[in-house]
Amino acid sequence: MSQVKLSIGGRSYTVNCADGEENHITDLGAMIDEKYGQLGEARSAQESQNLLFTALFLADELSEARKVAKKSSEIVEHEKAKSGGKKAELKTAIETLTKAEARAREEVGELKAQIAEMRESASHQHDLFGAADLGEDIVEKLEALAARAEETASALEGAA
Repeated sequence: MSQVKLSIGGRSYTVNCADGEENHITDLGAMIDEKYGQLGEARSAQESQNLLFTALFLADELSEARKVAKKSSEIVEHEKAKSGGKKAELKTAIETLTKAEARAREEVGELKAQIAEMRESASHQHDLFGAADLGEDIVEKLEALAARAEETASALEGAA
């Protein structure tokens, strides 16, 4: 147990306190002395009445500080509640976008497969008659057919 000497209103007081609390008690004593000094010319002849008014000043400040702290706490709780709602909205939006991204990736995969299939199909295109390697053979047949058509036309002209 330690002892601390406090000076309040020009009087000295000795206060017992726990070890390590000396600085804190000294600071509190200084606050009391400051409030005591605010009494100024309104000081009473009785020391106890002066200390009572000093205590009332301090209690008033404490009351105001508690009101501010309570209001601040309410504001913080309100903001937390608001942000919690926004957090849920954002979470839902993220889930929706994630699902949309997955669907888009799936569609891209399907489209790539269709493109590959079309390219594969295009690389095996057949000519008009359905044969891929019969190009020269068909040219010969078409030339022969054209020659026969000319012969037939000449024969028809000669018969007419």
